Amino acid sequence: MKFIIVRDRLLDALNHVMKAVSGKTTIPILTGIKIDVTKDGVTLTGSDTDITIQTFIPAEEDAKQNVTIVESGSIVLQARMFNEIVRKLPTNEVEIQVTNEVQTHIRSGKSIFHLIASDANEYPLLPNINQDASFPMPADLLKSMIRETVFAVAVTESRPVLTGVNWIIKDQSLICVATDSHRLARRKAKMEQVQEDYDVVIPGKSLNELNKILENTNTPVEIVITEQQVLFKTDNVLFFSRLLEGNYPDTDRLIPNEFQTTMKINGKELLQAIDRASLLARGNSHNVVRLETLSEESIEISSNSPEIGKVQEEISLDLCEGEQLKISFSAKYMMEALKAIGEDHVIVQFTGAMRPFILRSLEDDTILQLIVPIRTN
Repeated sequence: MKFIIVRDRLLDALNHVMKAVSGKTTIPILTGIKIDVTKDGVTLTGSDTDITIQTFIPAEEDAKQNVTIVESGSIVLQARMFNEIVRKLPTNEVEIQVTNEVQTHIRSGKSIFHLIASDANEYPLLPNINQDASFPMPADLLKSMIRETVFAVAVTESRPVLTGVNWIIKDQSLICVATDSHRLARRKAKMEQVQEDYDVVIPGKSLNELNKILENTNTPVEIVITEQQVLFKTDNVLFFSRLLEGNYPDTDRLIPNEFQTTMKINGKELLQAIDRASLLARGNSHNVVRLETLSEESIEISSNSPEIGKVQEEISLDLCEGEQLKISFSAKYMMEALKAIGEDHVIVQFTGAMRPFILRSLEDDTILQLIVPIRTN
């Protein structure tokens, strides 16, 4: 095997596949990156069995030569070492040659590295997915749906299914829901080009890594969902993720329909006030901040730490209807919910001091955030 490749193009591809490589795997060959070279270009594959990322570098692209293929073949190189070497090579032209099946020589300028490769036949095969049953999704929509929900997944493995985001596709609509049982994030969108119904749970870790790959792309993403895997295809990148097993809880029953207090408020002002109050709240175990209605025109945000002191801040309301209220909640959860909504005008609706409350945008009813309050003395 022998090819010459543009270093910057190789680095871009490595940045993608390295997201799927874990140093903790029990399968030694998965600490490596598989390199397949054909007359059409170079394919890199990284996997930790949960996530598999494959990226293709075409030999020629937009009338530019990325790769010169001298001899085709396949090998597996130790991922972290190969990545570090490529980053530090002195020139933008890299020659990679394999002799005696595993002796790999990497040349750039006057530098030459000699690495021992592994047999590519030992590398696990990609999941077998029928890619004909795909549906498109705008990249910006997919990125926003991930950003507005994935932060609310559970971080502990006590209920593994809650470490993922529930994707329900029904009646040509997609509903994404994440909850850790203390808060909930929901986002809806129309999906008119989807004919099938789905109800799957995608690991939060997978969606976070996918979002990094999609960061600089606006190309529509092709999505394929099977019983055990989901595949996202974009810009010469295939992103496979396993799906989580188990039944996701019915979250609709958690969302209240009747409210005792409704507020309309500037979301950015509320976020900044809670951020300031949280400076003193860090001393308590749940980062607790209190909200109290003062009148129909204002509320008070406060926090108290016996060791440090207390903070109080009054915020004007656009509207306040219903009963007076005192409620305590996690500053972290509230700030993340407000950031996900990301709007100036936010509606916050309460059903009492110890019942879950919801936040939503005044302009966009597709985003909903729910938070369970914290009991304080």
